[in-house]
Amino acid sequence: MNFRYPIATIVAISLLLALGCSTAPTQPAPVGDSAHATLAILETTDIHSNILSYDYYKLAEDDSLGFERVATLIREAREEYPNTLLFDAGDTIQGTALADWQARGSPLACDQKLAMYKAMDVLGYDGGTIGNHEFNYGLPYLSQVTDQPMTVEGVTERRCKGPGFPLVLANVFDAHNGQPLFPPTKLLQRTIKAIDENGRAIELPIRIGIIGFTPPSIMLWDHDNLQGKVTTIGVVEAARRYAPELRAEGADLIIAISHGGIDTRPYTENMENAGWYLAEVPDIDVLLMGHSHQVFPDPGNESSRYNGLPAVDNERGFIHGKPAVMGNMWGKSLGLIELELVQRDGHWRIDPAISHAEVRNIRSKDGGGVAADPAIGAAVSAEHEATVAYVSAPIGESDFAMTTYFTAVGDVSALQPVNSAQRAYVERYLSENMPELKGIPVLSAAAPFKAGFGGATDFTDIAAGTLAIRNAADLYLYPNTLSAVKITGAGVKAWLEKSAGYFNRIDPTLTSPQELVNGKTPSYNFDVIQGDIHYAIDISKPYGQRIVDLRFNGKPVDPAQTFILATNNYRASGGGDFPGTGEGHVLINAPDMNRSVLIDWIRQQRRLTFASNGSDQPWHFISLQTAGPVVFHTASGKLDLARRSGIKGVSETSNDGNGMSTYTIDLSASR
Repeated sequence: MNFRYPIATIVAISLLLALGCSTAPTQPAPVGDSAHATLAILETTDIHSNILSYDYYKLAEDDSLGFERVATLIREAREEYPNTLLFDAGDTIQGTALADWQARGSPLACDQKLAMYKAMDVLGYDGGTIGNHEFNYGLPYLSQVTDQPMTVEGVTERRCKGPGFPLVLANVFDAHNGQPLFPPTKLLQRTIKAIDENGRAIELPIRIGIIGFTPPSIMLWDHDNLQGKVTTIGVVEAARRYAPELRAEGADLIIAISHGGIDTRPYTENMENAGWYLAEVPDIDVLLMGHSHQVFPDPGNESSRYNGLPAVDNERGFIHGKPAVMGNMWGKSLGLIELELVQRDGHWRIDPAISHAEVRNIRSKDGGGVAADPAIGAAVSAEHEATVAYVSAPIGESDFAMTTYFTAVGDVSALQPVNSAQRAYVERYLSENMPELKGIPVLSAAAPFKAGFGGATDFTDIAAGTLAIRNAADLYLYPNTLSAVKITGAGVKAWLEKSAGYFNRIDPTLTSPQELVNGKTPSYNFDVIQGDIHYAIDISKPYGQRIVDLRFNGKPVDPAQTFILATNNYRASGGGDFPGTGEGHVLINAPDMNRSVLIDWIRQQRRLTFASNGSDQPWHFISLQTAGPVVFHTASGKLDLARRSGIKGVSETSNDGNGMSTYTIDLSASR
C-alpha cells in the first residue's frame, strides 16, 4: 500500500451523488457523518515472465514490452494518487526463456525465489491470483515457487521461498480432500488518507477483500499435470460461495482478481472468460481481469471487441455498473481503476459516477515510451545473464531463414522443422513400444505461436546460420509435452476444417478490401498438418466446408483410413476444441517437451536445408478471382522472404506506421 496526501477534494455535489450510487449493502448515514478518499487500484496481468525489455530469442532489447517499464508506470501512479493498491491477475511465471531456464534448464532450489517474484517484490504487491499457465510446469513446481503447501500426489510438503504477497484462488481444489488448493480469499487491512466533512486531511482504516479465479479449462489444457489431483468449479459458483464470507468478515470492498476476460454468451460452469457474469455477483465490487491479452476499457478504438456489448461501458470501464479493467499483456501496459470512495457508518463505498478505469501503456502512439526502472534489472541480473548463456548454446545450423511472417499464406519454414521432429519421435516411439502400429502413417500438426498478434516484433524470425537453444524456443514457444492421437481420414479433414477457421470467408464479388485472417482466431489454432499429405483451402466457402482435394501420398484420402497424428498435450486433450481430441483419442502422452524433442532432432540432423526441411508446402488456396483486394498484415519490408519461400501473388501495398504493413494476396495466382 502506498500513502500520500490527497491531491484533490470532491465537491459537495459529488458527495450527494455518492449517496445514491453506492455499491455496498449498508444504508447511507447523514451527510454530516462522512469522509471521502481516492483509491487507485493498479493491475498487471499476463506478464508471462517478461521481466526485462529483452527478447531472448533474438538476444536483443525490445522496448515494446517488459515489467521493468511497467514498474515505472507503477511508481508514477503512486506519486499521482494518495492511496494505491497493486495486484496481479495471473499468467506470471511462464512465457520466456528465463522462465523455462528456471523451471527446466537449471531447476530452482527451494531456498531460491523465482526471478519474476523477486522483481514483483521490489515494488511490493498487495495480492495476486493464479493463471492457467502457472500450471504448465506441474504442481510440484507451482507449490515450490509460490510457497503454497499442497497435499496432492507428487508434491513434497515443505516451505520454500515464495512471493512476498498473498495469492488467492477460489475455484481450484485438492481432489483428495476437497480443500482449496490456494487460499480462496484474503482480507487486507489498510489505512488510507482521506478528507473529512470539514475538509481536513485524516487517515482512516479500510478493509479490502480479494478473491481469485482461473479458467476451469485448466483441467483440459493441463490434463496430464492436473487429472486426478485437482478439481475445479465455475467462476461464478466460486464467487457466490466465498465472496459473502469476505463481506461477513467486514470487507468494505471486494475485488475479484480473475484470470479471465469478457464473454456475453450463455454462462456455463466451464466458461473460460466469465468476467461479464462475475460482475453480476452482488458481493463483487471491482473486477481485475486478464487471460485474453486485451485492453479494457479501450475508448476510441473502433475495432475493440468490447464496443456495443450489453451492460459494458468501454469508455469508462464498467461491467454491469462495476468498475473493471484488463491491462493487456507482456508488461506492455498497466491497468488502473480510480475509485472515489465515500464513508458512511464506518463503511467505505464506491461512487461510480466519478470513478473510472483506464489502461496506461509503456509506449505512446507517437512511438515515445517510459524508461525502465533500474531496480528491476538489478534484482534479476544474475538470472538474466545465466539465461542468455543457456539459450546461446549451439545445437546445429541451417541454410535458410525460419520465419512466421507469411504462415497465413503458406510459408512453412518455421513449422516444418517442428513437424519433422514430432513425426520422427512418434515413429521411433511406435517402433519401440507399439510395434503392432508401426505401419500406420504418422502425420504431424504444428501451428505458428508468434504471428503478429503482439505487433511487429511478435514473429518468429531465425536467420540462416548457427542454430541455438534460443532458436528452438522461438520455434516452439510453450512448455507443452508431445502427444499423439489416433485419427481417421475423415478426422484429418475435420481437423483441417477447424484450422481453416483462421481465415475469413471471402466474397469474390466485393470490390472493397477483405481481411484474409479472422482476428478472433489465435494463430496457435492454425494447425498445419504435414507428412506426405496435401490439401487445398477454399476460403470462398463457409466454415466447415473449405478443405478440398485432400491427398496422402498423391492419392485421395480414404475417410476410413487410419492415421496417427503427432501434436502436443494441449491440443490432444481438447485445447482449441479440435475434433478427434480428448482422452478417448489419445494414443501417446510422452514425458518429453515438444521443444526438447525439437532440440534433440536438430542436434541429430546437424544441418537443416531448405530443400529438405523448409519447402514442403502441404496446402494452398483454391484459385479465386476477386473483384477487390484480399489483405493481411505482417511486418514491413519482408516481401523478399515470401518470394524466397516460394509464396506467389503477394504484394506489400501500404505501411501501417507501427512496424507493420498491409499486404495483398492475389488468390488467382497464389499457388
